Amino acid sequence: MTKQLILASQSPRRQEMLRNLNIPFTISTKQIDESIVTTNNPTEKVLQLASLKGESIPLAKDEVVLAADTVVAFQGEIFGKPTCKQEAYEMISTLSGHMHEVFTGVSLRSHEKEVSFVERTEITWWSLTDEIINWYINTPEPYDKAGAYGIQNLGAVLVKEIRGDYFNVVGLPISRVVRKLSHFGINAFK
Repeated sequence: MTKQLILASQSPRRQEMLRNLNIPFTISTKQIDESIVTTNNPTEKVLQLASLKGESIPLAKDEVVLAADTVVAFQGEIFGKPTCKQEAYEMISTLSGHMHEVFTGVSLRSHEKEVSFVERTEITWWSLTDEIINWYINTPEPYDKAGAYGIQNLGAVLVKEIRGDYFNVVGLPISRVVRKLSHFGINAFK
């Protein structure tokens, strides 16, 4: 039986990655209360949130749900999505000239099994001037992204070095996801 993939995410970046690989999917999301996950450990946080998102989606026998959550962490502090320019400025100023980590938790679930994992990537930024920070926070880009930046667009100019999976920083470690999906009967290599 061919399995159908359900993406439990509204993220345009996650959708684009799946489309680029010609993996058919539908989107189904439910609002979850993220505040119930109280851990400050980034690995635990993204795993728990991805699982919550995936478990919120009811499945038919022939379906597999893919859920993910991404956070940025710096010196033990988790950076979510900024809610205003001041928060974006503070996050970007803090990350300027330093290495931080991006964690994405992924949950894959069918009626038969569930697989979860975390991908970690290290990002080092250039030391940024106020001019660059103000330019960036005056674009719409920082406000729907963990850590107040998107590496795939304008935020690319902030990045000096990357160690690990680039696509993890975009929001989905697609290479690893594709390999795990094959264990659920979804083959991207056809």
